[in-house]
Amino acid sequence: MLETIKDALPQLVALRRELHNHPELSCAEARTATVVAESLRALGAEVHTGIGGHGIVASLHGSGPGPAVALRADMDALAIVEQTGLPYASGNPGTMHACGHDGHMVMAIGGAMHLARTRQFRGTVHVIFQPAEERFGGALRMIEDGLFDRFPVERVFGLHNWPGLEAGAFVVHDGPVMAGTGEFGVVFTAAGGHAAMPHTTGDPVLAGSLFVAGVQQIVARAVDPLQAAVVTIGSFQAGHAQNIIADQAVLTGTFRAHRPALLMQIAQRLQDIAGAAATMAGTGARMRIEGPLTAPVVNSVAEAALMRQAVTTLFGTEALRVLPPSMAGDDFGCLLAHVPGAYIWIGNGAGTDSAPLHRANYDFNDAILGRGASVLARVAELALGG
Repeated sequence: MLETIKDALPQLVALRRELHNHPELSCAEARTATVVAESLRALGAEVHTGIGGHGIVASLHGSGPGPAVALRADMDALAIVEQTGLPYASGNPGTMHACGHDGHMVMAIGGAMHLARTRQFRGTVHVIFQPAEERFGGALRMIEDGLFDRFPVERVFGLHNWPGLEAGAFVVHDGPVMAGTGEFGVVFTAAGGHAAMPHTTGDPVLAGSLFVAGVQQIVARAVDPLQAAVVTIGSFQAGHAQNIIADQAVLTGTFRAHRPALLMQIAQRLQDIAGAAATMAGTGARMRIEGPLTAPVVNSVAEAALMRQAVTTLFGTEALRVLPPSMAGDDFGCLLAHVPGAYIWIGNGAGTDSAPLHRANYDFNDAILGRGASVLARVAELALGG
């Protein structure tokens, strides 16, 4: 662990718990952004706010001219009722940092702290704090608001905590890391009517059921078996009584793949199945693919090697582990669609040491703050000749 970060660990832990106690949902990270910006200004960084919503870029200049690289952390929380019982548990009812973004922010701040104090690099490090990772495409919002026009970079790096992996171990993938994602919703409508007279109306419940069954064949029969993809229906809402044919059925879900072209193929297939189900059940159908598709996270080989070097120079090869890519998504992939980079996993704890992500009993492991911050700082130095 870098000494500058080790010395600051009590301060970093306190900041992480303060952020955990005040979580904010996607696109609502106003207080979070204020706290982060104040922490960065205290380091002497040039702080730029309000990018793509509540996004922040902190610019740190090295000992001389050179290229620029970026480090990225996500900021938003989830709509989950926390059940940890911790003294610093969420003070915002129904909102919780259940994915560790509180820890990601503080690791990026810790990395920035080291870089600001040592300046052992040439060029510029832009530390990006991105809102709305969980929903609403915060990375794309920042890009559309001029992120890479105002702060051009040659490489971008980031990390994510990973429950199930022993605390402080690292996984660096060559190629796919996490899936690209899309969300969908479909509404089937009909006149509705008496359950004893089904011939007088179309049946949205039947249409929804046919849609559910049809969706199951997308991955099984329309996707190359050697490609990774998943389609999941998360909600099916219809009707209110046993003797009434409902006039509406609403279904929502998500789809994921490691290739952008496959995401587009699945989106089209969903629309085709919705239309066919409506025809068979005699209903109308309104199908929507919600928002832009999130690009898959795919590491560039050279940047993955640099990230692996950062880990091994700090903690040795024994800190590295091997895991397959995940079908979970992260819109870090939108950044990688513009510049090469690498996204790594740091273990949050194995077995009972860490609850899974997006669970009401999850908590970020403060013991890994120093290791994560050190790797972020070190990969920036390596990328800039430090």
